[in-house]
Amino acid sequence: MKIVTVSGTCSEVGKTGLVCDLLGRLPGWSAVKVTRGHYRSCGRDPETCCVSSLLGDEPRVFGERVDTAVEGKDTARYWDAGAADVRWVVVARGQEQAGIERALAELRGHPGVVVEGNTVVEGLEPDLALMVARPGQKEVKVSARRIVDRIDALYVPDGNGGGATEDPGALIGAPGTWSRPVWGPPDLDRIAAELRGGA
Repeated sequence: MKIVTVSGTCSEVGKTGLVCDLLGRLPGWSAVKVTRGHYRSCGRDPETCCVSSLLGDEPRVFGERVDTAVEGKDTARYWDAGAADVRWVVVARGQEQAGIERALAELRGHPGVVVEGNTVVEGLEPDLALMVARPGQKEVKVSARRIVDRIDALYVPDGNGGGATEDPGALIGAPGTWSRPVWGPPDLDRIAAELRGGA
């Protein structure tokens, strides 16, 4: 089973959009959303965001449609994009690896899986690791900075790919340091074809 990870430099950068764009081009592939929570309210709308009530001593992996096809959730967007199966992994700090391993074991038999989340990149050996970034973003998360050496390519959702920005290193908070590919929407068909070809 091929594994593609989609991480991002900050919140609301377009990670879920990229996951969905890939799923629409990868028939039979599944998807995993990893949410790392904390034991307090995050300050956002508890109906759509806060997972503190779901945290426990072990990671939780949700696979039933009643849990993953909830309108407004990223996992529902995966289903809408054509995912063959979906898992939502909810973890506390330190549970990421065990949670993703369990989800991947449940999804064996699919040609591939697209995993959304930053912290999982540290414990996986993905076939392709993408990081979504946008010019003008306000910050670069610490979790993104930690994994930047494991990323194969930057993806700029509103870019043209092929070096969509003058200094891609600036997108990851390290001007002048990025020498790997920078892709955008025009590259999606090629990326998917390459993933399908070797599945």
